[in-house]
Amino acid sequence: MTNTNPLPPTKLTLDADGHLGDHTLWTPAIAQHLADTLNIELTDIHYRILIQVRAFFDQYHHSPTTRPLIKYLSTSLADDEIDNAKLQRLFNTGLVARHINRLAGLPKPPNCL
Repeated sequence: MTNTNPLPPTKLTLDADGHLGDHTLWTPAIAQHLADTLNIELTDIHYRILIQVRAFFDQYHHSPTTRPLIKYLSTSLADDEIDNAKLQRLFNTGLVARHINRLAGLPKPPNCL
């Protein structure tokens, strides 16, 4: 799923909204670089969520919006008891789908601000 020879974070190509230009270049280090813009230190649970969001993208060929994201995560990470409030706390934002997709190296979900 991840590229073993990523570009250094300073060489990343981001779109106007701060999303990775090429999702295949994503690595955990790039995720942390992007998380730094939100003052978040990624932990194991963050990475489990990001990997599952990338799995959603691989399966459905689009970035999930909030409701499908939460439904998918609550099923795929049932032991982590994922809900919207928990995602807001973990990712320090009310725009959970937007920022989780961004940190997962994926395009902005449709209809996101």
